[in-house]
Amino acid sequence: MLKVIEIEAKTLQEATKKASDILKISEAKIKLEVLKEKKGFLGVGGSTLYKASPNIDLAIEGKQYLENMVTALGIDVKMEIQSPDESTITYRLQTSENALLIGKEGKTLLAFQTLLRNHLSTFVEEPILVTLDIGNYHASRKRQLEIMATKTAKDVARSGIAVKLDPMNAFDRRIVHSKLTEWRDVETYSEGEGEERAIIIRPKK
Repeated sequence: MLKVIEIEAKTLQEATKKASDILKISEAKIKLEVLKEKKGFLGVGGSTLYKASPNIDLAIEGKQYLENMVTALGIDVKMEIQSPDESTITYRLQTSENALLIGKEGKTLLAFQTLLRNHLSTFVEEPILVTLDIGNYHASRKRQLEIMATKTAKDVARSGIAVKLDPMNAFDRRIVHSKLTEWRDVETYSEGEGEERAIIIRPKK
């Protein structure tokens, strides 16, 4: 899961710097293991082959990163971490300023989540699923969207007129699509690009 490279260097300090440059993480977070020592001629020109990797616990690294961001804003935070496997980490925060950190329609929360994902991705070879929730926003938002989707779908089925919802992010769109996927009378699809991408709920033909 964590990145692993091989480095050949004459000294431990040189190997640490090389690994830091290649892995693009600080020297303080580099772990080196000796793989093979190569002796030079008459003791001159020798080198060592090292295995280099991040010296971190990925979930704890994310926790510290989030705490640094939030406390820098002068906000108290309590955090719960769930990591059922190496490729999935969920952070749940309760803070003294939940509304501020969530932002309008969760945009600030999503920005924090993107920063967190980008930070942790520098340490790993394969993509990982990192989710950030603040003040149980996702559960509350899911309930709101499902109620709205159900009401709109009933109106569409009754009137026979398609409805275009307000633009949503990908997370919100997935909730609406999932809620209505098995409806017999209506169907959903998305149109538009970027922040203007929106769901259409229309009668099934």
